[in-house]
Amino acid sequence: MSKNIISKYFPNITENQKKQFDLLQELYSDWNEKINVISRKDMDALYEKHILHSLGIAKVMTFSKGTRVLDVGTGGGFPGIPLAILFPETHFTLVDSIGKKITVVKNIAESLDLKNLEAYHERAENIKGKFHFVVSRAVTQMPVFLRWLKGKFEKEQINTKHNGVLYLKGGDLGEELQGIKAEIFQLKNYFEEEFFETKKVVYISKGHFNS
Repeated sequence: MSKNIISKYFPNITENQKKQFDLLQELYSDWNEKINVISRKDMDALYEKHILHSLGIAKVMTFSKGTRVLDVGTGGGFPGIPLAILFPETHFTLVDSIGKKITVVKNIAESLDLKNLEAYHERAENIKGKFHFVVSRAVTQMPVFLRWLKGKFEKEQINTKHNGVLYLKGGDLGEELQGIKAEIFQLKNYFEEEFFETKKVVYISKGHFNS
């Protein structure tokens, strides 16, 4: 899938952002030779299955300047790196419990000159500080995930949506979201590629669980 898919859905990106998105293929290909952060078959569909999928969050939420976002279980930097490119005035903290993945994230962020991103080899529960939003891409079952976020949310509201969770997930979420008040956005309403047919962004306000 061509890197032009980003401009197709985000036509207003700057030349610099376009260059940063374009560089991701080369950077991830190089790192994948050393450390397997993305499955080999997925490298051919990097822009669709990883980068555009990460940017699904941007279709339901535009982060205001000064927003602080925590990306939990970022792996090779998703959704944090694509979102950090798209929202240069938002600060992103990416965490993962696997050190070699964070090595990749730090190096890619440096290569792209992303000044609004920091990355830590750490468990989410141990991260200090408060955030307006927490993002993630299907790292675990939602009830478990929400427990990790206790005390992580900022009281101050500076965005159109209340502070909370924006979670990329696929498939049937009925059982997993039982008892959790969530708003579900279908990515097939924003992206026409077949990959997005069952993909969703789940939004949960911090008020819906004990933070």
